[in-house]
Amino acid sequence: MVSTKTKALFGLILIIALFVLTSYFVKQNIDIFKELIGNSQLGLLIWFLFTVIAVVIAPITNMFLMPLVSNVYGWIETAIVTLAAWSIGSFIVFYLCRKYGVNLVKKLVSLNHIYKIESRIPKENMFLNLLFLRMIVPVELLSYAVGLFSKVNFRTYAITTVLGLIPIAFLFSYIGVISLQYQILGGITIILLIILIHLLRELWGISKKKI
Repeated sequence: MVSTKTKALFGLILIIALFVLTSYFVKQNIDIFKELIGNSQLGLLIWFLFTVIAVVIAPITNMFLMPLVSNVYGWIETAIVTLAAWSIGSFIVFYLCRKYGVNLVKKLVSLNHIYKIESRIPKENMFLNLLFLRMIVPVELLSYAVGLFSKVNFRTYAITTVLGLIPIAFLFSYIGVISLQYQILGGITIILLIILIHLLRELWGISKKKI
């Protein structure tokens, strides 16, 4: 049976592949896309709303569409709008979790995905650990896990959410406009970094058990 971690890795590879394919298709037809949606800010508003919904109704992801928005509206504008949408979506998730708990959450998301993230929620050094997790765990899943299974206050949650998502929003928005070969190289680098981080965490856990 394929392990959860292997499925997560294949999911990441699929998202990166779709990201690169979307970027290639958009670049090949950029004039058409700009003519269709580039003259109106309505597209950015739709992207904002779609991204908020993607966070609240996990595990939907629209990250692979970022090259479309970045190439039409500019990568800086895309990063700012995406960051705002991710943050507001995360705040909504936090509110829903704390006010209504599992009874409502199970109607919006798959609890199996949330329970798998639960073990990663830090018990100590909450601020720094949450900041780190924001950079490596999908925004929607971590938001639900922290909202349901941690006692972190909203202030800490909000600050770590925004600060942790800033580099991700700007990085992926920028990657969406660079050349295809660099996107592929960047995707491979991200996968290798995540594997390395996972291995280091496993080794750290083993060493702590031996002490």
